Amino acid sequence: MTNLDIGEVVAERTVHLTRTSLVRYAGASGDFNPIHYNDAVAERVGLPGVLAHGMLTMGLAVETIVEWLGDSGRILEYGVRFTRPVVVDTESGADVTVVAKVGAVDDDGMRIDLTVSHDGTTVLGKAQVRVRSAS
Repeated sequence: MTNLDIGEVVAERTVHLTRTSLVRYAGASGDFNPIHYNDAVAERVGLPGVLAHGMLTMGLAVETIVEWLGDSGRILEYGVRFTRPVVVDTESGADVTVVAKVGAVDDDGMRIDLTVSHDGTTVLGKAQVRVRSAS
């Protein structure tokens, strides 16, 4: 992890979400809001379709750097702004792409900036992870 340059990509991936992914996440999280599985409810409240849970999107984004870190316990801080929804189509699902770049480096660790997008649009703003240096 040493000698990394600002802007250097340290990890990236694309995660495919399906309606089944949303149902599984709902069961694990206890968040059974029908906007995450029912098209009629989503439409009735003015949404463009069934949405992925924000915390699911946030979690899959940060998990992108875990293999690179080698130890998730090195994550000190993580925050995002939810800027756009991830609409999960009944048939085609949704692809969420995450690119993790070095944003800042200091003596104690670094900040990793995550660019999280769906269908060409950034869905998490100011997604930043503060990580401790390797021992």
